[in-house]
Amino acid sequence: MEKGTGYLKLVGARKGQKTILKESYSEGAFKITRPVYLTASGEAFFYIMNPGGGYLNGDSYKIDIVLEENAEAVVTNQSSTKIYKTRTCPAIQEMDILLKSGSVLEYLPDPVIAYQHACFKQKMVVRMESGASLICAEIFTPGWAPDGTVFQYDLLQSKMEVFMADRLILFDHIKLEPDKDIIGIGLMEGFTHFGTMVVIHDDVNQDLLEVLHERFELMLNCKIGLSILAVPGFALRILANSTQSIEKILSHCHETIRERLLDKEAVFLRKY
Repeated sequence: MEKGTGYLKLVGARKGQKTILKESYSEGAFKITRPVYLTASGEAFFYIMNPGGGYLNGDSYKIDIVLEENAEAVVTNQSSTKIYKTRTCPAIQEMDILLKSGSVLEYLPDPVIAYQHACFKQKMVVRMESGASLICAEIFTPGWAPDGTVFQYDLLQSKMEVFMADRLILFDHIKLEPDKDIIGIGLMEGFTHFGTMVVIHDDVNQDLLEVLHERFELMLNCKIGLSILAVPGFALRILANSTQSIEKILSHCHETIRERLLDKEAVFLRKY
């Protein structure tokens, strides 16, 4: 895909006890902050900014992220991704991620909000070397419509391919189309908001999943699914009726992962 409306490249590298920004480039409707260090572990926190305020008809975005050996980074954005009316041509976003041995990427963006007649397609390709780790989360939520009803967007689609040593280890395809009885059984099951998290880490085991199951038992008015992957890792799915409910569950999960897998303190990334 051409660089289009916005393009961003970020290369993180380990230098001494912390991760530095080795290379960055942006053009169009994308900007990236300098690294921020919120913990004592030396991991770098990056915030992606979109000065344009939202994705419009025909917009196309491209993000490239590379973490060199033993680099550790948390990437989020400044605010939610807002998809506005895209009747004739969908808004498209592509991401290519390369994680070298020993690197850790936590990609935790704010929610994608799809407004009336929005159409959004996203594709993420992750290539990991042995020993690399990935924590990736997303939230999809319907935006405001003039008549006050939900599910007024046309399409939300997200594809994720993860390769390890050039072998496909995960293919994840989320496709939400309101005109296909989206609230019915097998789709949203009467809920309005969808959340997901994928975790790939060598130390994921059954004990960790038991801890997560115990924490999730306290969550009410939502549905939660937890699945083991073909490699050490798991996929989390959440159906709820508010962004805040999903954020709370993802926050609990992320906190547990940082404590038990990464040996790091919890962080609060939301900007509100």
